[in-house]
Amino acid sequence: MTTRRRAREVVLQVLYEDELNPTREHSAAYTFLSSRLLDHSALVSFARSLLDGVRLHRFFLDQLIGKASVNWSVKRMAPVDRNILRLATFEIVHLQCPGPVAINEAVDLAKRYGDKNSGPFVNGVLDRLHKSVNLQNPSISPDNEERATSESQSDSPEKIAFGLPANSQ
Repeated sequence: MTTRRRAREVVLQVLYEDELNPTREHSAAYTFLSSRLLDHSALVSFARSLLDGVRLHRFFLDQLIGKASVNWSVKRMAPVDRNILRLATFEIVHLQCPGPVAINEAVDLAKRYGDKNSGPFVNGVLDRLHKSVNLQNPSISPDNEERATSESQSDSPEKIAFGLPANSQ
């Protein structure tokens, strides 16, 4: 039986491949999604929305993940863990998926595709991120995505990493 869990799994596979082969045609990824999800229209649509959303908002998602992770930069994370975090963060922030659901699905993916430490790592980062989003922390709000993106382009990497405002020194 094909389910949303399976759709997330297939999207993770495509996101991982995106990192290894960034020049791959998007149409090939969509064909892959469709075939792996047995052309189930609702699931293919869900998977495409996840894939397109993560691709479109990758920079913002990485900022959120970086703020929620302790002593880890997004670039240093294992590619599987990084993409699982992106996928779950997108669901929490942009699709308003209930945090516990997104976290549970992400941890299950991490246990299946990551190493022995991936499940607890993904759980910890997403738990902190979810709490921040629930507290309506302005620095981790989807409403501020455009502002965060434009500010970070002029900010130093150190300011972005520590969540400092543009005018801080």
